[in-house]
Amino acid sequence: MNPPSSLTGRVHVILPAYNEADSLPGLLGRFAELDAARPELQLSVLVVNDGSADGTAEAATRPYGSLAVTLHNHERNMGLGQAMLTGLQRTVANLEPGDVIVAMDADDTHDVNLIPVMAERLAQGADVAIASRFVKGGCDRTAPPFRRLLSRGAAVVFRTIFPLESIGDFTSGYRMYRGSLVQSAVRHWGNRLIEEDGFACMVELLLKLRYWGPVLSEVPMVLRYDRKLSVSKLKLMRTLRQYMQLAIRNAVTPIPREVRYASC
Repeated sequence: MNPPSSLTGRVHVILPAYNEADSLPGLLGRFAELDAARPELQLSVLVVNDGSADGTAEAATRPYGSLAVTLHNHERNMGLGQAMLTGLQRTVANLEPGDVIVAMDADDTHDVNLIPVMAERLAQGADVAIASRFVKGGCDRTAPPFRRLLSRGAAVVFRTIFPLESIGDFTSGYRMYRGSLVQSAVRHWGNRLIEEDGFACMVELLLKLRYWGPVLSEVPMVLRYDRKLSVSKLKLMRTLRQYMQLAIRNAVTPIPREVRYASC
């Protein structure tokens, strides 16, 4: 059973979506069920439709019980990084004290019922809770072999070269952030908060948040790739190249003086 949430604010969910018309109804339906069962979470969902060519926008605008769903459309496909940046910028503009931000994939492979578990981690002092496939209780057995290999290889490399302790799943797209932390980062970085346009953007975001000295925590996640109805957007060679570029840029970029481990 999930532990009780000790949140003092609202839960804002960001779903970057590209051609997810088949997956969104199931995912938003699960959110509606969670919203009905846990009204104290005060859930709201922002779907960032990243230039989809299918019925993603229509799927996002259907009624899902009393769940509050907002749609933001990109006229053309701009990539996961820009969709995530749009979602973060729109969300922080409406934050209240105690609010948290959840980012997750729109392909229905992530369990919405982890949100109360993540909320408890933040209530216990974490600033970022990461849904991890690589801690005890986590699993990605249903994912294709090349994706499992890429995620594990990236985890080994990133643990070696990046200054983030106690994190195993750097590339997970499912995270909960303390709202004030993201506000501080958006205020400083602006449009440069996320510059990678592909899957590497999730690692980049962690690296840029680290300047505020956040407490990071992982919760086990069982990836439900068997529920995925859309075509994978991951391009293997492009993603590997982006990871390499990100590692090089991180190594040569100095810590900004004005945010050197500032308090969030």
